[in-house]
Amino acid sequence: MELFNTLSIEEAKEKIENVFKNSSLEIEEVTLMEAADRVLADDIISPINVPEFNRSTVDGYAVIAKETVGASEGLPGFLNIIGEVEMGKSAIKSIRSGECCYVPTGGMLPEGSDGVVMVEYTELLDDKTICIQKPVAPLENCLRKGDDIKAGDRVLTKGHLLRSQDIGILAGMGFSKVKVYQKLRIGIISTGDEIVGPEDNLKLGQVRDMNTYSLAAAAIKDGCQISARAVVQDQLELLTQKIKELLEISDIILISGGSSMGTRDITKDAINQLGQPGVFIHGLAVKPGKPTIVGKIGETPVFGLPGQPVSALVIYHILVSNFIRNLQQVSIKQTYIVGELAVNIPSAAGKEHYIMVDISQEKEKNVVYPIHGKSGMLTMMTKSKGYIKIEKNQEGLHKGESVKVYIF
Repeated sequence: MELFNTLSIEEAKEKIENVFKNSSLEIEEVTLMEAADRVLADDIISPINVPEFNRSTVDGYAVIAKETVGASEGLPGFLNIIGEVEMGKSAIKSIRSGECCYVPTGGMLPEGSDGVVMVEYTELLDDKTICIQKPVAPLENCLRKGDDIKAGDRVLTKGHLLRSQDIGILAGMGFSKVKVYQKLRIGIISTGDEIVGPEDNLKLGQVRDMNTYSLAAAAIKDGCQISARAVVQDQLELLTQKIKELLEISDIILISGGSSMGTRDITKDAINQLGQPGVFIHGLAVKPGKPTIVGKIGETPVFGLPGQPVSALVIYHILVSNFIRNLQQVSIKQTYIVGELAVNIPSAAGKEHYIMVDISQEKEKNVVYPIHGKSGMLTMMTKSKGYIKIEKNQEGLHKGESVKVYIF
């Protein structure tokens, strides 16, 4: 029987990156309402100053700041009111010594003013006179032109994953469309004579398909779209034909099951039959997920993931997701938090070990608890908030040790 030539995750990532070094995504222009959770394909340079004028951050009176020095409730300062600024309109009048002007929050500051006294610290004596009961420093309660963004600033960079606040600032700079990378099309196959759909009647010995659903959800979260999902029996001809169909409509193909060395494990043969260079990775020095396959058919990457639900998702998160993010040129790194192990976790040296964990906030610190179970138990994933990694040269982790928890 052929043996695995296992690679570490880092070796596998490096090899995958080298094989697909010439791969790239197409660029498309979308409206701002379509841009959330998409990846920018170009830097965003602001065409304007934000704000575009000096403005107040409070409801109050625009003043010359030095004229409020020493003002208090017991010894207020007195200023003449020359009018008020209306929202959305220019400040027509200028402030001169001894004068002030009412300005609402966000309103334009009159020329000559350099501070705003909050209305709470003023008292209106008559229609044209106000007393100031608290001093303000120069530029207090003000935003100057370009304080937030200056014209020509690089506000967002290529590879940035657009969030709701990014969409807002794009609108604020006058953008209605942005260039983003096209979504990757992911085709997903689950193999096995025993697998049936969730709507089918379950017979003894059969199991319902979970992997095409969980992998599809993970890919969607990574900004991809699902081109097809299919369940295929353990027959080489059927699997080969389904992969061939998905090659026409997919940028990446994921196949769960059929990747180990058993007599019914046919993923490697199917990939190799369909094109060069075929399978170039078969076996990872990890637990779970040792029998993972990575191949290339023409220009299309094909990942053969383990059939066990937990193993399939773990390999997706540590290998496939990384590949997707590299293609998208996403600049952010995987999110993690630091916590303290609640118990000892043993591990055999020689392979990386990925442990599902839960996190509890106890006495102002994060305490990390392993979720125990076997690789076929998807509830391990549903109960966990993330995973920790034990390096291949480590023989476990100790209670109280600080660990990184990578969040799902």
